[in-house]
Amino acid sequence: MGKKGIQFILGFVLAFGLGYLIYQGMGSEVAEVVEPQVTEPAPVSATTEPAATTAETEVLVQKGCLACHAVSGLGLDGGVTGPDLSQAYMNVADKHGVPLDEFLKAPTSAVMSSVLGSNPLTDEERQALIEALQKASGH
Repeated sequence: MGKKGIQFILGFVLAFGLGYLIYQGMGSEVAEVVEPQVTEPAPVSATTEPAATTAETEVLVQKGCLACHAVSGLGLDGGVTGPDLSQAYMNVADKHGVPLDEFLKAPTSAVMSSVLGSNPLTDEERQALIEALQKASGH
């Protein structure tokens, strides 16, 4: 191995080692600085009606749907990884080839099949979800 090869290996090891040390040092500082903040929900005034009742949104919260999806039709902010579910009641059959009820039993998309496969909906949860999505779509 030539002189340039040895210089390259030493440079790589040095850079990698320094990068690791810097990263480790920053990681501990970040862990100390970033603390979870718990905030109380804003109270709903007597003149403001919530976008959706607790019963309608309960299944969306309990099953973790809002971690990936928003449901703007019910006034629910959520994750942006998945699509907004406001029109899912109307669009699932065209998009996935099966009615919403069947999609929720056995999803035809790989992502949702893995999500619901490990955390399936009960018949009651599925019906509550369908009713919430129907309301979100305006039907």
